[in-house]
Amino acid sequence: MFVTPEGERVLVVDGHTHLWDGRPSNWRNDYGRTFIDTFWSGHVGFTPTDKRWSQEQFRYYGAEKAARDLFVDGYCDAAIMLPVDLRDFYKDGFNTTDQCSELKALCPERVVLNGRIDPREGARGLARLESDHDRFGFKGVKLYTGEWNGISRGYRLSDDFVRPYLEKCRELGIDIVHVHKGPTTHPLDYDAFDVRDVDQVATSFPDLKFVVDHCGMPRIDDFCAVAGQEPNVYGGLALVTSFIRARPRHFKAMLIELLWGVGPDRLIFGSDYAITSPDWIIEAFMAFELDDEDTTEAGHALDLEAKRKILGLNAARLYGLDVDALMNLPPVDLPAAEASRHAAE
Repeated sequence: MFVTPEGERVLVVDGHTHLWDGRPSNWRNDYGRTFIDTFWSGHVGFTPTDKRWSQEQFRYYGAEKAARDLFVDGYCDAAIMLPVDLRDFYKDGFNTTDQCSELKALCPERVVLNGRIDPREGARGLARLESDHDRFGFKGVKLYTGEWNGISRGYRLSDDFVRPYLEKCRELGIDIVHVHKGPTTHPLDYDAFDVRDVDQVATSFPDLKFVVDHCGMPRIDDFCAVAGQEPNVYGGLALVTSFIRARPRHFKAMLIELLWGVGPDRLIFGSDYAITSPDWIIEAFMAFELDDEDTTEAGHALDLEAKRKILGLNAARLYGLDVDALMNLPPVDLPAAEASRHAAE
C-alpha cells in the first residue's frame, strides 16, 4: 500500500498487468520483434532513467520479478492480470492465461487472474473459455479487438459473432469485460481500437461491466461520450497515467476530461506493467494536484478521497475484493534467490 506523509494508508490495486514472453525464441515472425520493440520504446519514453530495464530483461522478466516490482517495490496490494495471446506473432503466445497464472500461483491472495476471449474462434473458443473458467474461476475476461487472427486484422464489438461470447460470460457468472481501446502497436491497425463500438454492447448487456482499458486514448472524448451515457462502462487508466512525468500537461488535460465525463467513481488505476512499473507513477499521482480553476473545469476535486477511489477502491468494488484483508496481508515472501538479489541491489 501507499502511505502518505501524514500516515494515511491508501489501498493500491494495479488494474492492468501482464506476464509476457517477448524473447526472440518465441517470435513466430518479425512481427513478434516489432510488437515487443514498440512496447520497449514506450518503456524508454515513459520510465525515469534510473528505473529503466535492459531490453533483454524487458522482453522476459518472469513471475518472481513481477511479484517484487508490483508487491514489494510497487506499493500494490493486488494486481489484475489481463492476458492476450497474439499467437499470430508468438509461437507460444505473448501473454497467455497460462503464463499469467505463474504470478497467480506465486501470490494467490494478491492476484486476480482474468481470462481472454477472441469471438472469431467460434464454438472452439467458447469451449476453451468454459474449460479455462472451470480451471481458474475467472471474474473477468479480456478482449483485444485489434488482435490478428489468420486473415482477420481485427473486429468490432458490434459484430454478430461477439454476442454469443458475452452471453457465455453471463452464463458462467463472468461479469467483467476488459476491452483494449487505446493506442496501437505495430503491426496492429489503428482503426481496430475505435472505442465507439462499446456503447452497443454496454446497452445490450447492462448486467456486465465493461472496462475500457486506456480509456480509448487518444480518443478520450469518444470514450467519455460512451461512458457518460452507459453507467456500466469504466475507464482503465493504464498508459494514461504513464504520461504524468513525460507529458504532464497532456496528462492533466486527459484527467480533467475524464473527471468531467466519467467522474472519479469509474476510473481504475493501471500501470500497464511491464511497459513500466507502478512505483513512480503512484508517487507522482499522489503528489499531483489540480488547482481551483482545473477543479472547476473537471467538475470534481482530485483530493485524497478521489485518489483512494482511483488507486484501489474502485477496482476492489468492481471485483468484490476485501479491502481490509488486502491491506493487512503479510509481506510477499519471495523465493530465496530473488530476495537475495533484491537485497544486493
